Order: sequence, then C-alpha cells, then structure tokens
Amino acid sequence: MYRSWARAISAPARRCMCGAAHLSNLAPKFYTGRLPFADAKVSFGSLFDGLGINGIGRSPLRLSKYGLVTILNFPYTVNYGFCTLSRSADEILLSSTQSNDVINNLEDSNVGFDDVAPADGLPIKDRNKNLVEFTKVDVNLLPTVILVGRPNVGKSALFNRLIRRREALVYNTPDDHVTRDFREGIAKLGDLRFRVLDSAGLEMAATSGSILDRTADMTANLLARSQFAIFLIDVRAGLHPMDLEVGKWLRRHAPGITPILVMNKSESLDDGAGLLAAAAGEAYELGFGDPIAISAETGFGMAELYEALRPLLEDHMLQVLVDKGSQENSTCDVDEESKLPLQLAIVGRPNVGKSTLLNTLLQENRVLVGPEAGLTRDSVRAQFQFQGRTIYLVDTAGWLQRTKQEKGPATLSVMQSRKSIMRAHVIALVLDAEEIAKARSSMKHAEVVIARRAVEEGRGLVVIVNKMDLLRGRKNSDLYKKVMEAVPEEIQTVIPQITGIPVVFISALEGRGRTSVMHQIIDTYEKWCSRLSTARLNRWLCKVMSRHSWKDQAAQPKIKYFTQVKARPPTFVAFMGGKTKLSNTDLRFLTRSLKEDFDLGGIPIRIMQRSVPKKKGSIGNTKSSSSAGRTVERISSDKRSLVASENASENADLITT
Repeated sequence: MYRSWARAISAPARRCMCGAAHLSNLAPKFYTGRLPFADAKVSFGSLFDGLGINGIGRSPLRLSKYGLVTILNFPYTVNYGFCTLSRSADEILLSSTQSNDVINNLEDSNVGFDDVAPADGLPIKDRNKNLVEFTKVDVNLLPTVILVGRPNVGKSALFNRLIRRREALVYNTPDDHVTRDFREGIAKLGDLRFRVLDSAGLEMAATSGSILDRTADMTANLLARSQFAIFLIDVRAGLHPMDLEVGKWLRRHAPGITPILVMNKSESLDDGAGLLAAAAGEAYELGFGDPIAISAETGFGMAELYEALRPLLEDHMLQVLVDKGSQENSTCDVDEESKLPLQLAIVGRPNVGKSTLLNTLLQENRVLVGPEAGLTRDSVRAQFQFQGRTIYLVDTAGWLQRTKQEKGPATLSVMQSRKSIMRAHVIALVLDAEEIAKARSSMKHAEVVIARRAVEEGRGLVVIVNKMDLLRGRKNSDLYKKVMEAVPEEIQTVIPQITGIPVVFISALEGRGRTSVMHQIIDTYEKWCSRLSTARLNRWLCKVMSRHSWKDQAAQPKIKYFTQVKARPPTFVAFMGGKTKLSNTDLRFLTRSLKEDFDLGGIPIRIMQRSVPKKKGSIGNTKSSSSAGRTVERISSDKRSLVASENASENADLITT
C-alpha cells in the first residue's frame, strides 16, 4: 500500500491516481518533464518499494465506480480507486485501444522505461534522500507536534508509540479523563525526530473553573507554542459531535496551523468491506483534508503518518537551520562545562502540595493544581536550570496503598510513582504542616513507606514541610514552633537508618522557601556523589579505632584497610584479616562516624566487608624455606617416572608370557 487508505478513497475527481507495485525486479522509470499536466509527479517510495504515477500524459481516463482509472501494459499489478483493492490487467475497465494510446503517448514523448530523469531534475534515488538528518539536530531546535482530540481517542497510546516507551498512562475510561497534565517527549518515527506533546482531552461543554476547563486552557497555551498538530478521532465511534467542536476550537485558537487529521483505532476496519471508506467520508466534514488511517495500539498506518509529516518537518527545519546559521555568524559561542544533570522526584500523599511545589520551582504553571485530591495521575517530567545545573523534575501522583479490589488509573499511578523513585537521585518527601499540627504526628504510614523505600533504593532524601503559611498568626505561634522542633526529631526516630535528614519548611503557594529547597537538594546530591580517597579513609580509620573504647583487645575488629568502591550512594569496603567479621554494632558505629566526620548526613551509606586470606609461605624462617626447597629437589622428574612405568609394563608382559 503506497498511499494511505483515506487519500486513495477520498481522492478528488480532478486527480488521476494509478499506483503500480512491481512484480519483477525491472521497475520502469518515467520522464514526466514533458507531460502536459502541471501537477504530474512520479514518486518512487523507499518505504514500500512501489511506484506511483500521478497524471499520466494524454492517456484517456474513464470515470467508474472506483474513480478515474487507466491501464499500464506491462507485467505490473495496477492499484486504482481504493488503494487496497488490487486488480490484474484483465479486470481493468478500459479497453485495449485506450491502453495502447497511453503507451503511444509515452513513446511519442521519447519516454523509455530506462530513462532516469524525473520532473525536478534529480535522480530517483536522490529524491528520497532526506534533506535534514534529524538525528544530528540539537534537541532544542526540533519542531513541536501536539496531539489533540476529544477524550478517549488514543492520544496517549500514540504518544507512547512515537516515543517508543510506555510513559503515559493508557486506560479505557469512556466516562473519565485519564490524562490531565501534558507530557513531553522526543518522537522517533523512522528517521524523523521531533518533540511531541500529549495533551488532555478537550470538552467544550465544560463549566468554568472545572478540571476540564483548566485542562482546555492549558492545551490552548501548548498549541500557541507548537508548530504542528495531529488531530485524532476515533474511527470506531464514527464522527462524534465533540469532534466537530474540537475542530472549531482548533480553528479559533490556532488559525495558522493546519492539523493532520488521523483516524485512530482503524485496525478493526481493515477488512475491505467499505467501513473505512465510509469513516473517511465522514471525516471530510471536519475540513482538514485527507485523513490518515492508523492504529496507535498495533502500529498500523505509521508509514503513512511518516509520509505526511516528513515534508512539513523538513521545510520547518531548513528554515530553522538557516536562521540559526545567520545568528551563529554574528555571535561567538562560548563552551562551558556542563554539570551532571540531577534527577529529582517529588513524592507524598495526595493533596499535600506536590504539584504546587513543582510550579513554584519551575516558576510557571506547568501542571494542573487545585483543591481536588488526587488531581495528578501521570508522573509529569520537566526540565529546568538552576545555577548552571540541569535538573529533571518529576511530579508523581499521590501515594496510596493499593488494594486487591481497587483497579483503574489510580493503581497505574502508584506503579508509576514507584518507578520514579527508582529512577531518581534525590527524593523530596512532601508533608502537610496543617495535618501534622492536627494529628500531632509528623509522618503517617504511607509517608514512612515512601521514606524507607527511598533508603532501600539508596537515594538521597530531603523532607519538605509544606503549607506553613496556615500556621502563622498570633494564635498559631506556639504551634508553629512546636512543629518546627518536633518534625526533625520524629523523622529521626521513624527512620533510624539515616542520620541528619534535612528538613525544610516552606509555603509553596506563596513561593517562600524555593531557594532553600533547591540549595538543600543540590547539597544532598553532592553528598550522594561524593568520593573519598583511600589514604584519607585509612587515616580516619586509625583515629576512629583508637578513640573507641573496646571491652578488650581481642574484641577489637582487625581491619586491614578501608576504601570506597563506588558513589551514588557512597559504598565502602572493609578488608578484614583472617576470618573475622564486623558485627552489626561495629557497622553502625562506622556508619555513624563516617556521617559525622565527613558530613554525609541525609544519604544512605553502605559498608561491605571482605576477608583477606593469608599468603602461603609468608610465615616461617629461612631454615624452613630452605628445607622446603630441598624437598622440591628430591621430587622425581617426569622423565624418570616415564621410564619407571615402561619398566613395570615390560615386567608385566614377561610374567604373562
């Protein structure tokens, strides 16, 4: 199939289309420069290894129920009308005299099957060569494509298909919205690369101030900074009235963008019964041109989507690269050493202010916020710069304990939050100051589970107490002080594995404490990445072992030397002499001493131990070594043993005879 379903099904009457899929290895090449049609083009597709001819000379064309058709008198199968209906030359509706006129017209124009001269003057093999190598383009210069449509049409599924990862939540909820915050990723469609945005479903009947109204405003802001748009409809449900409303909304908010109309979920209609043709006819009512039939779940139609996107993206990138070249000629680039990026995950129970904190750190309305609990479902990933360091920030959904009866998007959100903890470098655990004051307890069970999981995964931990603005005032002054004093002590009691966990008190709604949070997170990250030299560690070990009071000399562990084998988190190895091992008390003592002496509080530290075996022959005097040498000299050589064995075999033969 060279072209998309919809392009062949709904081709206007003024276009003559004849697709030829070759049955032999000798593919004809046509010279179209002398043909009378101005829009005559020859396309030789590298994706399908087929030949398409658009506007063939003065050959007579006949209108039939399949559209305008003609015939080519060579051993090829001609696809006409609906591009998926292949018919042989015997079934073509045109007569043989008419088909001979086509060949005669080509012969009169001196056209041979071996001519290689397309209309644009380039060889056919060079026409499919990419004008832009997207894989080598800077990510910041790539064009942006946004996915829009009504709810539950498969935008998140197509997003996952394009980025080749399952990042966006996909769940069949016709009466609810799964996606609320937009996601951003780098799409990889063949050799094309572009930024793709997954937006929330649009509903024009949403009341003012509701979640749907806020998501529509966010989608409008995204559309304003996008260059292209893909408008998705559900072909199974047919053309929905909401699709027409979304189309009007697109014309109103993005008049300069012509969306690419895509009919998703088309795999079930690919049966040749005319269902897809009827759906394509309905899609024309939207007024966005030829629809493309795809299936984001199975990958059907991705080649047609590639064909539609490629010329648009190439034209845009050529203009961007030209503008960038003129700017580089006038300015000088200064190379600066970039620091390693930091992966930060914001976790906590629902409605504690995680999304508000993310917007405060980014200083923009990146995610949806509101008084509703459980508003965030997807783990939203954002990138920003702070003091020359790149930080990848992940806002996770509220942490809830899953039950066997509970199913749906909430369960998938918890699974995504756990994956975010495993990928992050530093975990920011957000607590609610108002709930702490009411319950007189710093951490609930869910928050303790989060903190212990972060420690088990070896991540840095920073505790952030949010909503401190609710405890201000004369009446709450004493309560404010008690919360600030009690929280660090209780956290240390609940999580004894890590000492010196940093606690920051902020108000994300008012924007207070943003700088303190970032400085504390970066300080924890630098400790998490710290490395100590072996010489410094062994000098420290001598001091620590000498200042500790042991019960007796025999109880003191015999550590040969101490070294750090890795960072992130700091991991140390104690080499023990003989078969002795460090007890749990000794390990806790060394861990506490490391954190106090080298300021490694707030991060997990791992200490492993290995035994150093004694070397053979290293103990003993010279006399024993010389005697051992004499015994070695008395050992018979291989030659003597071989002669002895031969003599024994000869004696055995004599005895038998």
